[in-house]
Amino acid sequence: MTDIFLEGGRALIGAGLVETSLLVSGTDIALVDVSRARARLAIDARGLLVLPGIVDLHGDAFERQMMPRAGVDFPIDVALADSDRQAISNGITTVFHATTCSWEPGLRSAGNARGLMEAIERQRPQFAADTRFHLRHETYNLDAETEISQWLAEGRVDLFAFNDHMDGTVADMAKPRKRNRMVERTGLSSEEFDRLVERVVARAADVPASLSRLAAAARAAGVRMLSHDDATPAMRQEFRNLGAMIAEFPINEETARAAASHGDAVVYGAPNVVRGGSHTGWTRASDMVAKGLCSVLASDYYYPAQLLAAFRLAADRVLPLEQAWDLVSAGPARATGLTDRGAIAEGRRADILLVDDSVELRPRLIAVISGGKLVHLTDATRLLTAAAAAPREAVVAA
Repeated sequence: MTDIFLEGGRALIGAGLVETSLLVSGTDIALVDVSRARARLAIDARGLLVLPGIVDLHGDAFERQMMPRAGVDFPIDVALADSDRQAISNGITTVFHATTCSWEPGLRSAGNARGLMEAIERQRPQFAADTRFHLRHETYNLDAETEISQWLAEGRVDLFAFNDHMDGTVADMAKPRKRNRMVERTGLSSEEFDRLVERVVARAADVPASLSRLAAAARAAGVRMLSHDDATPAMRQEFRNLGAMIAEFPINEETARAAASHGDAVVYGAPNVVRGGSHTGWTRASDMVAKGLCSVLASDYYYPAQLLAAFRLAADRVLPLEQAWDLVSAGPARATGLTDRGAIAEGRRADILLVDDSVELRPRLIAVISGGKLVHLTDATRLLTAAAAAPREAVVAA
């Protein structure tokens, strides 16, 4: 691997921005506040922000690459390769593909989840981002319990979430627009979908015991767990008792406060911040951030959102950028147990972003280094020759 020298730049070091230079060697940050030395590749970072790479613990925008229109499928390997490029071009250097394993056939089926997991494993060496598998288990998908337990035991799952969208599914069946979207996603006829939901709901009494067994399997495998859309403090407590220490999108302040008071990581969607509110009409994420009730912002369904959200919080004076950035980098790294990233420091993994912040609310990503490799560059004039570490005009031909 080629050593990379970053000349100047306002680097996020600890809790503040510091004018400094960095040396990347191998996969790690080798030195901070260093001179050029003999690095073969140098990048002029002067005038730019130098930030730790974004860690996305919940992103499912890849589904749009798999099925850009209802009933229109593309190969998983093609979809994942495109999603990797999208993630990297938005500063996401660690991505957990949040894959739903539902009782539904089609896009969110157990078979599709299996295919995604296997494709990620095959393609991982080709990805620019450190790519991991976040399994979102629909709790009524009882038939998948044995297979999921095996995946957990084999170390194939990096994050494991408990989802229960059954009440919402039943309610949406009375809403024609939402019903049609659900039916199209499954590929079933309307009548077949009705019969399937009826069969699944009839097994509700078996769900709690299944949850307990799967949680035990995750604990035994050392896999961190999340609960999704917790509606009450009591619900959050139930999942905490199972070992799920990450509260993902609690739907009201009371539940978020209960999670935070117990030291749970609390996740909200970065699109919620960028848009100024939830698309579901639930909790406003920026309010939760202001009240100290959010420790992680995830891309959710839109890869550009984490980068934009941090700068939106700073522009709206909710948090200084240095603290806002913690929500998209160090915060999710802590929540997922990735202690080697989320900060610019010697010995940490070299996941580094160079960002032009000259236009408020519209940060422009200039370069991305992921695991010590330069994987994205939008301005070749930032490359420096071996002979000069200063002139912007000295350009290495691409």
